[in-house]
Amino acid sequence: MNRISKIAVAAAFASFSFAGVSFADSLEMNWPAQLEKTVSTFDSNFNIAYSDQFNNEKDNTNPSALPLPGDGVAKLQAAIRGNKELAAKLEAKDIKVDDVINAEQAADGSITFYVR
Repeated sequence: MNRISKIAVAAAFASFSFAGVSFADSLEMNWPAQLEKTVSTFDSNFNIAYSDQFNNEKDNTNPSALPLPGDGVAKLQAAIRGNKELAAKLEAKDIKVDDVINAEQAADGSITFYVR
């Protein structure tokens, strides 16, 4: 029984260390510089969320629905414009690139664009 317990504990520690690596990557993928890089070549599913639906409710504030700090919004919009296919897909959904203020990448590779 002692041997089985040790194996179970070792397996648990191994899975925690892999989970930590994956979690660290997921945090980094939503940093402004990484978002710009991802958006510039993005060709997958995306969602649209309106920032006012998150930030007008006291209990439902989403930091990703806030504009990127500094010149982050301009850089994100430039990256979208540089990806002609993505810009066209957004325009087809009646979303102006100038209205995109932030983005958030999900673990499945999709992106949610936050617009004003």
